[in-house]
Amino acid sequence: MKITFDIDCTPEEARTFLGLPDVKAMQDVVMRKAEERLLANLEAMSPEALMGAWLPAGFQGMEQLQKLFWAGFQGAKGKVKQEP
Repeated sequence: MKITFDIDCTPEEARTFLGLPDVKAMQDVVMRKAEERLLANLEAMSPEALMGAWLPAGFQGMEQLQKLFWAGFQGAKGKVKQEP
C-alpha cells in the first residue's frame, strides 16, 4: 500500500507549520559580512599587489643568477683554447 500527499505551500508557511525559526535576518547579516570580507581580500589579490609581493625576491634571485653566469663566462673567455 502506498499513500502520497501533495502539499502546496510556500517555504514560509512550511517553516511556520513545522515550528522552525526564521533565519532570514541572520543570513542577511552573514552574507553582508562575507561580502565585505570578499571585497577587502580582492584588494589584496589585485595584480599589482601580487606582483609587488612576489617579484622583488624573484628579481634579486634572477640578478644573482645572471651575475653568476656572467662571471663564469668572463672567466671562461680568458681560458679559451686557441688552435694553431
